[in-house]
Amino acid sequence: MRVNGRPVAVPDPARRLLDFLREDLDLTGAKEGCGMGECGACSVLLDGDPVCSCLVLCGQVAGAEVTTAEGLAERGLHPVQQAFVDAHASQCGFCTPGMIVAAAALLARDLDPSEERARIALAGNLCRCTGYSAVVKALVAAREGGGAP
Repeated sequence: MRVNGRPVAVPDPARRLLDFLREDLDLTGAKEGCGMGECGACSVLLDGDPVCSCLVLCGQVAGAEVTTAEGLAERGLHPVQQAFVDAHASQCGFCTPGMIVAAAALLARDLDPSEERARIALAGNLCRCTGYSAVVKALVAAREGGGAP
């Protein structure tokens, strides 16, 4: 597989992608929230689509491209990341990488999302610290900076 553009050997195919990213590659943006694919804290892009890495086994990603929140910032902050900073769209930061990954995926498909589409795209990401207004504001503002990771 490729992780953030770099070739990586697929480890034990029965190992969770989340554990491999965090423990072996030291990519700690994706967080273990619920372990059931309900909270979105572990979201990464798999061939451009957001997935919960806690539900994906390494054997399922052989030959695939995995992009983490860290990978979005390989060449400087991604427009979504900058918009989150500008809009003060995070509190504790636990859910932020997953939200950023979901927002980047939306902007890669729709360069001019409405507020409603932004809210739908973020529906799988739970935040316990703040309302979603600043997050949606950041996503909508990021459309001006482009969206393709």
